Amino acid sequence: MIEFDPQLADLISRARAVDGTPPFSDGALAEYASGARQLVWEKDETGRRVGAALDSPSRAEFVIDPDARHQGHGSRMLDMLTHPARGGTGTAKLFWAHGNHEAARALATNHGLETVRVLLQLVATVPEQGHVRSIDGVTVRGFTPTDADAWFALHSTAFVGHPERGDITRDQFDAMCAEDWFDADDLVLIHEGDALVGYCWLRVMPAIADEEPDAEVFVAGVHPERQGAGLGHLLVEAGLARLRDQGIRKTHLFVESDNEPALRLCKEFGFAERSIDVQYHYSR
Repeated sequence: MIEFDPQLADLISRARAVDGTPPFSDGALAEYASGARQLVWEKDETGRRVGAALDSPSRAEFVIDPDARHQGHGSRMLDMLTHPARGGTGTAKLFWAHGNHEAARALATNHGLETVRVLLQLVATVPEQGHVRSIDGVTVRGFTPTDADAWFALHSTAFVGHPERGDITRDQFDAMCAEDWFDADDLVLIHEGDALVGYCWLRVMPAIADEEPDAEVFVAGVHPERQGAGLGHLLVEAGLARLRDQGIRKTHLFVESDNEPALRLCKEFGFAERSIDVQYHYSR
């Protein structure tokens, strides 16, 4: 399980409540847990912690305390993260702005950051009834520890070259499997014979206040040689069935804005856009 400074956990919780989106991606948190990123604090003139970053030589994500915004802390933190002499770890950086908020856009513009990726968050209601298609020779079941090597090999193949998913290490995968939210049956696998050819990994989110529980389609993939055989539709159907069995009525996922096949598939199942994450690049 990822463990961090209680003050960081509190900041993450309060920022999410105000912004409506988590300030850090799951990938950044996993890299922090594995030691690939370091925690850096922004402090005010009294030494009080008013912002936090998960920093590495090539990537960083940061958040400013909602109670300390519009005071220049974001600008100072971004300046520090891109200049090693001021405490950062690299000068060429990728930054995610989760939610594409106006303040983040202004900060990026003022510091000369360039947009390089746009990620859409799509949401859908889990249908009360549904059908999981049957394909000859294909079986659907949940993950077991003995599937770890096969899953990692398939994931690495399906996401080769992907700027984030393709970088996941086995240690990071094992760390996520040790998280409180992980449920082996929520990692839905499809096999053709003994060969793992696809998966849909669900992340059930704890309910916030009086809201209904939500679930994320965390990541899904099909072996490149088996794409176009209806396995993508099967994975979505099986994933929605798993959520329906748990009484979960809301789900969401993230998809690249230029991934037309994935967007078409999502729209077939009633997914609609809710928010936008933007990745910026800084290099000077």
